[in-house]
Amino acid sequence: MQLILDHVDHVYEEGTQMARKALSDICLTIPKGQFVGIIGHTGSGKSTLIQHMNGLLKPTSGHIYFEGEDIAEKDYDRKKLRSKVGLVFQYPEHQLFEIDVFTDVCFGPKNLGLDKKEVQLRAFNALRKVGLPEDLYYQSPFDLSGGQKRRVAIAGVLAMEPEVLILDEPTAGLDPKGREEILRQIKSLQKETGMTILLVSHSMEDVAEYVDRIIVMNRGSILYDDVPRKVFQHYRELEEVGLAAPQVTYIMHALRERGLPVDADATTIREAADEICRAYGIA
Repeated sequence: MQLILDHVDHVYEEGTQMARKALSDICLTIPKGQFVGIIGHTGSGKSTLIQHMNGLLKPTSGHIYFEGEDIAEKDYDRKKLRSKVGLVFQYPEHQLFEIDVFTDVCFGPKNLGLDKKEVQLRAFNALRKVGLPEDLYYQSPFDLSGGQKRRVAIAGVLAMEPEVLILDEPTAGLDPKGREEILRQIKSLQKETGMTILLVSHSMEDVAEYVDRIIVMNRGSILYDDVPRKVFQHYRELEEVGLAAPQVTYIMHALRERGLPVDADATTIREAADEICRAYGIA
Protein backbone atom coordinates (compact mmCIF):
# COMPACT_ATOMS: atom_id res chain seq x y z
CA MET A 1 0.00 0.00 0.00
CA GLN A 2 1.27 3.43 -0.95
CA LEU A 3 -0.28 6.88 -0.82
CA ILE A 4 0.94 8.93 -3.78
CA LEU A 5 0.38 12.61 -4.56
CA ASP A 6 1.30 13.46 -8.13
CA HIS A 7 1.73 17.18 -8.95
CA VAL A 8 -1.18 18.22 -6.72
CA ASP A 9 -2.38 21.83 -6.69
CA HIS A 10 -5.26 23.23 -4.69
CA VAL A 11 -6.87 26.65 -5.12
CA TYR A 12 -9.52 27.87 -2.71
CA GLU A 13 -12.37 29.85 -4.31
CA GLU A 14 -10.97 29.22 -7.77
CA GLY A 15 -12.26 31.58 -10.44
CA THR A 16 -13.10 34.37 -8.01
CA GLN A 17 -11.29 37.51 -6.84
CA MET A 18 -10.70 35.68 -3.56
CA ALA A 19 -8.81 32.80 -5.20
CA ARG A 20 -5.89 31.59 -3.10
CA LYS A 21 -3.42 28.85 -3.97
CA ALA A 22 -2.96 26.63 -0.92
CA LEU A 23 -0.95 23.79 -2.50
CA SER A 24 1.50 24.02 -5.37
CA ASP A 25 2.93 21.04 -7.29
CA ILE A 26 2.97 18.60 -4.37
CA CYS A 27 4.69 15.31 -5.22
CA LEU A 28 4.87 12.77 -2.40
CA THR A 29 5.04 9.04 -1.89
CA ILE A 30 4.11 7.73 1.56
CA PRO A 31 5.10 4.04 1.85
CA LYS A 32 3.37 1.55 4.10
CA GLY A 33 4.42 1.55 7.75
CA GLN A 34 6.25 4.89 7.79
CA PHE A 35 5.85 7.42 10.62
CA VAL A 36 5.88 10.84 8.94
CA GLY A 37 5.92 14.25 10.59
CA ILE A 38 4.44 17.25 8.75
CA ILE A 39 5.53 20.66 9.99
CA GLY A 40 5.10 24.24 8.85
CA HIS A 41 3.98 27.62 10.10
CA THR A 42 0.29 28.56 10.24
CA GLY A 43 -1.01 28.88 6.68
CA SER A 44 1.77 26.78 5.15
CA GLY A 45 -0.65 24.22 3.70
CA LYS A 46 -0.40 21.40 6.27
CA SER A 47 -4.11 21.02 6.94
CA THR A 48 -5.02 21.40 3.27
CA LEU A 49 -2.50 18.69 2.43
CA ILE A 50 -3.81 16.10 4.87
CA GLN A 51 -7.44 16.77 3.93
CA HIS A 52 -6.57 15.72 0.40
CA MET A 53 -5.19 12.42 1.62
CA ASN A 54 -8.56 11.06 2.74
CA GLY A 55 -10.68 12.79 0.14
CA LEU A 56 -12.13 15.64 2.19
CA LEU A 57 -10.73 18.00 -0.43
CA LYS A 58 -10.20 17.36 -4.13
CA PRO A 59 -7.13 18.66 -5.95
CA THR A 60 -7.64 21.51 -8.36
CA SER A 61 -5.14 19.70 -10.56
CA GLY A 62 -2.96 16.62 -10.21
CA HIS A 63 -3.76 13.14 -8.94
CA ILE A 64 -3.84 11.27 -5.62
CA TYR A 65 -3.49 7.51 -5.64
CA PHE A 66 -4.28 5.04 -2.89
CA GLU A 67 -3.75 1.36 -3.56
CA GLY A 68 -3.23 2.25 -7.22
CA GLU A 69 -6.58 4.03 -7.64
CA ASP A 70 -7.08 7.75 -8.22
CA ILE A 71 -9.22 8.92 -5.31
CA ALA A 72 -10.27 12.09 -7.17
CA GLU A 73 -12.17 10.13 -9.82
CA LYS A 74 -15.94 10.76 -9.75
CA ASP A 75 -16.88 7.13 -9.21
CA TYR A 76 -14.26 6.44 -6.53
CA ASP A 77 -15.75 5.12 -3.26
CA ARG A 78 -14.70 7.76 -0.71
CA LYS A 79 -16.54 5.99 2.09
CA LYS A 80 -14.22 3.03 1.59
CA LEU A 81 -11.25 5.39 1.43
CA ARG A 82 -12.09 7.01 4.78
CA SER A 83 -12.33 3.60 6.42
CA LYS A 84 -8.73 2.98 5.30
CA VAL A 85 -7.28 6.49 5.66
CA GLY A 86 -8.44 7.85 9.01
CA LEU A 87 -8.14 11.52 9.98
CA VAL A 88 -8.20 12.76 13.59
CA PHE A 89 -8.91 16.48 13.72
CA GLN A 90 -7.02 18.96 15.89
CA TYR A 91 -10.04 19.60 18.11
CA PRO A 92 -11.52 16.32 19.39
CA GLU A 93 -14.87 17.97 20.06
CA HIS A 94 -15.39 18.06 16.28
CA GLN A 95 -15.51 14.23 16.28
CA LEU A 96 -17.37 13.52 19.52
CA PHE A 97 -21.16 13.67 19.62
CA GLU A 98 -22.67 10.50 21.14
CA ILE A 99 -24.14 10.05 24.60
CA ASP A 100 -21.17 8.08 25.95
CA VAL A 101 -17.62 7.18 24.97
CA PHE A 102 -18.30 3.59 23.94
CA THR A 103 -21.25 4.52 21.70
CA ASP A 104 -19.13 7.23 20.11
CA VAL A 105 -16.32 4.82 19.23
CA CYS A 106 -18.89 2.35 17.84
CA PHE A 107 -20.20 4.92 15.37
CA GLY A 108 -17.58 4.42 12.63
CA PRO A 109 -17.57 0.61 12.40
CA LYS A 110 -21.37 0.58 12.71
CA ASN A 111 -21.57 2.72 9.56
CA LEU A 112 -19.44 0.15 7.76
CA GLY A 113 -22.40 -2.23 8.04
CA LEU A 114 -20.71 -4.63 10.45
CA ASP A 115 -22.77 -6.76 12.84
CA LYS A 116 -23.24 -5.59 16.43
CA LYS A 117 -20.74 -8.04 17.94
CA GLU A 118 -17.97 -7.01 15.53
CA VAL A 119 -18.73 -3.32 16.08
CA GLN A 120 -18.48 -3.66 19.86
CA LEU A 121 -15.32 -5.77 19.65
CA ARG A 122 -13.63 -3.15 17.47
CA ALA A 123 -14.66 -0.40 19.89
CA PHE A 124 -13.26 -2.25 22.91
CA ASN A 125 -10.01 -3.02 21.11
CA ALA A 126 -9.60 0.58 19.95
CA LEU A 127 -10.20 2.00 23.43
CA ARG A 128 -7.67 -0.41 24.90
CA LYS A 129 -5.09 0.59 22.28
CA VAL A 130 -5.32 4.25 23.25
CA GLY A 131 -5.07 3.43 26.95
CA LEU A 132 -8.38 4.89 28.10
CA PRO A 133 -9.44 3.51 31.53
CA GLU A 134 -12.49 1.22 31.35
CA ASP A 135 -14.38 3.19 34.01
CA LEU A 136 -14.68 6.03 31.47
CA TYR A 137 -16.25 3.97 28.66
CA TYR A 138 -19.83 4.87 29.61
CA GLN A 139 -19.29 8.49 30.57
CA SER A 140 -20.16 11.41 28.33
CA PRO A 141 -17.11 12.25 26.18
CA PHE A 142 -17.70 15.91 26.97
CA ASP A 143 -17.04 15.28 30.67
CA LEU A 144 -13.50 14.07 29.99
CA SER A 145 -10.22 15.95 30.17
CA GLY A 146 -8.58 17.28 27.02
CA GLY A 147 -6.16 14.36 26.83
CA GLN A 148 -8.93 11.81 27.39
CA LYS A 149 -11.06 13.39 24.64
CA ARG A 150 -8.14 13.06 22.24
CA ARG A 151 -7.79 9.39 23.10
CA VAL A 152 -11.48 8.84 22.40
CA ALA A 153 -11.25 10.69 19.07
CA ILE A 154 -8.26 8.55 18.06
CA ALA A 155 -10.07 5.39 19.19
CA GLY A 156 -13.07 6.32 17.05
CA VAL A 157 -10.83 6.32 13.98
CA LEU A 158 -8.88 3.21 15.03
CA ALA A 159 -12.14 1.27 15.35
CA MET A 160 -12.44 1.58 11.57
CA GLU A 161 -9.14 -0.36 11.38
CA PRO A 162 -7.49 2.07 8.96
CA GLU A 163 -4.25 1.39 7.14
CA VAL A 164 -3.23 5.05 7.41
CA LEU A 165 -3.79 7.24 10.48
CA ILE A 166 -3.48 11.02 10.08
CA LEU A 167 -3.29 13.11 13.26
CA ASP A 168 -3.66 16.90 13.13
CA GLU A 169 -1.93 18.42 16.16
CA PRO A 170 -2.96 15.59 18.54
CA THR A 171 -1.10 17.12 21.50
CA ALA A 172 -2.20 20.76 21.13
CA GLY A 173 -3.10 22.27 24.49
CA LEU A 174 -1.88 19.31 26.55
CA ASP A 175 0.61 19.57 29.39
CA PRO A 176 4.05 17.91 28.89
CA LYS A 177 2.99 14.69 30.62
CA GLY A 178 -0.20 14.38 28.56
CA ARG A 179 1.67 15.14 25.36
CA GLU A 180 4.27 12.47 26.05
CA GLU A 181 1.64 9.86 26.95
CA ILE A 182 -0.30 10.44 23.72
CA LEU A 183 2.80 10.33 21.52
CA ARG A 184 4.18 7.21 23.18
CA GLN A 185 0.83 5.52 22.68
CA ILE A 186 0.83 6.48 18.99
CA LYS A 187 4.40 5.26 18.49
CA SER A 188 3.62 2.00 20.26
CA LEU A 189 0.55 1.55 18.07
CA GLN A 190 2.62 2.11 14.94
CA LYS A 191 5.22 -0.46 16.01
CA GLU A 192 2.61 -3.07 16.95
CA THR A 193 0.43 -2.76 13.85
CA GLY A 194 2.77 -1.50 11.13
CA MET A 195 0.24 1.24 10.42
CA THR A 196 1.27 4.27 8.39
CA ILE A 197 1.05 7.40 10.53
CA LEU A 198 1.21 11.05 9.53
CA LEU A 199 1.61 13.50 12.40
CA VAL A 200 1.01 17.22 11.94
CA SER A 201 2.73 19.13 14.72
CA HIS A 202 4.17 22.50 15.70
CA SER A 203 6.51 20.84 18.20
CA MET A 204 9.97 20.23 16.78
CA GLU A 205 10.86 18.13 19.83
CA ASP A 206 7.91 15.82 19.17
CA VAL A 207 8.71 15.17 15.54
CA ALA A 208 12.43 14.76 16.25
CA GLU A 209 11.72 12.14 18.90
CA TYR A 210 9.10 10.01 17.19
CA VAL A 211 9.00 10.23 13.38
CA ASP A 212 11.06 8.53 10.67
CA ARG A 213 10.69 11.33 8.15
CA ILE A 214 9.79 15.02 8.16
CA ILE A 215 7.96 16.96 5.45
CA VAL A 216 8.36 20.72 5.84
CA MET A 217 5.62 22.83 4.23
CA ASN A 218 6.08 26.47 3.31
CA ARG A 219 3.65 28.62 1.30
CA GLY A 220 1.88 25.56 -0.06
CA SER A 221 5.05 23.84 -1.28
CA ILE A 222 7.42 21.23 0.13
CA LEU A 223 10.55 22.93 1.46
CA TYR A 224 12.28 19.82 2.83
CA ASP A 225 11.49 16.11 2.87
CA ASP A 226 14.04 13.93 4.67
CA VAL A 227 14.98 12.18 7.91
CA PRO A 228 14.88 14.45 11.01
CA ARG A 229 18.66 14.76 11.36
CA LYS A 230 19.06 16.06 7.81
CA VAL A 231 16.03 18.37 7.95
CA PHE A 232 17.23 20.05 11.14
CA GLN A 233 20.67 20.64 9.66
CA HIS A 234 18.84 23.47 7.88
CA TYR A 235 17.88 25.15 11.16
CA ARG A 236 18.87 28.60 9.90
CA GLU A 237 16.67 28.21 6.82
CA LEU A 238 13.83 26.89 9.00
CA GLU A 239 14.08 30.01 11.17
CA GLU A 240 13.60 32.14 8.06
CA VAL A 241 10.19 30.52 7.45
CA GLY A 242 9.01 30.78 11.05
CA LEU A 243 10.19 27.38 12.30
CA ALA A 244 13.14 26.11 14.30
CA ALA A 245 15.11 23.02 15.19
CA PRO A 246 14.67 21.19 18.52
CA GLN A 247 16.32 23.06 21.40
CA VAL A 248 18.79 20.21 21.76
CA THR A 249 20.21 21.05 18.32
CA TYR A 250 20.92 24.65 19.37
CA ILE A 251 22.59 23.47 22.57
CA MET A 252 24.82 21.07 20.64
CA HIS A 253 25.84 23.78 18.19
CA ALA A 254 26.69 26.09 21.12
CA LEU A 255 28.82 23.36 22.74
CA ARG A 256 30.73 22.75 19.51
CA GLU A 257 31.32 26.48 19.06
CA ARG A 258 32.87 26.46 22.54
CA GLY A 259 35.29 23.73 21.54
CA LEU A 260 33.58 20.51 22.62
CA PRO A 261 33.96 17.93 19.79
CA VAL A 262 30.32 16.87 19.55
CA ASP A 263 28.06 16.07 16.60
CA ALA A 264 25.91 19.19 16.46
CA ASP A 265 23.23 17.43 14.42
CA ALA A 266 21.81 15.54 17.42
CA THR A 267 18.04 16.07 17.51
CA THR A 268 16.92 14.21 20.65
CA ILE A 269 17.97 14.34 24.30
CA ARG A 270 19.23 10.76 24.10
CA GLU A 271 21.41 11.51 21.07
CA ALA A 272 22.76 14.64 22.74
CA ALA A 273 23.57 12.79 25.98
CA ASP A 274 25.40 10.07 24.05
CA GLU A 275 27.41 12.67 22.14
CA ILE A 276 28.41 14.59 25.27
CA CYS A 277 29.45 11.38 27.03
CA ARG A 278 31.50 10.37 23.99
CA ALA A 279 33.18 13.78 23.87
CA TYR A 280 34.20 13.49 27.51
CA GLY A 281 35.22 9.84 27.19
CA ILE A 282 32.49 8.60 29.50
CA ALA A 283 31.34 5.04 28.76
